[in-house]
Amino acid sequence: MVALIQSCTGSENQPPASSAPESSNCHMVRHALGETCVPNQPQRVITLSVPSLGDAIALGVKPIATIVYFDEPPPYLAEHLNSIQILGQEEQPNLEKIVALKPDLIIGIKYSTEAIYDQLAQIAPTVADDWEGYPSWRQHVDFVANVLGKTDSAQQVWSQYNQRIESLKGALESSQQNLEVSFVHTCCGTIDLDLKNSFNGSILADAELRRPPAQAVPVAGGLVKLSEERLMDIDGDVLFVATDGPEAAQTVTELKQNPLWQQLRAVQNDRVYSVNYPTWRGGNPLAADAVIDDLFKYLVEDKQPA
Repeated sequence: MVALIQSCTGSENQPPASSAPESSNCHMVRHALGETCVPNQPQRVITLSVPSLGDAIALGVKPIATIVYFDEPPPYLAEHLNSIQILGQEEQPNLEKIVALKPDLIIGIKYSTEAIYDQLAQIAPTVADDWEGYPSWRQHVDFVANVLGKTDSAQQVWSQYNQRIESLKGALESSQQNLEVSFVHTCCGTIDLDLKNSFNGSILADAELRRPPAQAVPVAGGLVKLSEERLMDIDGDVLFVATDGPEAAQTVTELKQNPLWQQLRAVQNDRVYSVNYPTWRGGNPLAADAVIDDLFKYLVEDKQPA
């Protein structure tokens, strides 16, 4: 791999031009793995996390390539991915492809980038945010905006988000705002609760929607695992359920056989709704907009459960 990088970027003793832009054409960014001078107007951006991808697109910059963590793109991203190359999964991006694409900027997050950071930095200026789970999604938008020189665009993103939240709050009748809204997702045979400080939890909080007591608390990472014996912790007037793959769907099928399932208010009132897993855990403004769409659909328009 070192030889491959050298052949594409120059000799071993000479730093690659793409990783050291002229100081007049770049700005210094302090990040989780150091300081990097990044191009002021990058043209060939690669993102190594889905939140970074969504942030960049929302800020008006379309990456040339990205990693994914899903087999099928969520609806909110599908149209954008048509002309973006996929570099594999987050844990193991294809370095050969990255070299061949000749990026002028790589944006990642610390936990998945740290092990290969030195290799990436030989290819192009590389920055990594100190992502602390989905509670970090707002901070990550501002980080990506600073990296891309798009702080003005970030202000527009937040303005649009706040306008949609206010519109949702205005559309919800007071009786709807008093509903307890629960969200649970299943993945790899586990039952997970996203709490108040998670990505989707923060959107529900902004909309002033109440959460069941077990979900109305912040924890590190914004998520807790749940045993079937504690199924009543997902009780609420409305229950959103997301599944990540066939095994996760099977977990929900098994949950429905649990006698406690039939005791849930949302089940008794026919207000259980299936939502898209990568969307509700997307961690970026595009996903947030899609979550708000779902809240309008199921809480304002009051459609029947899927």
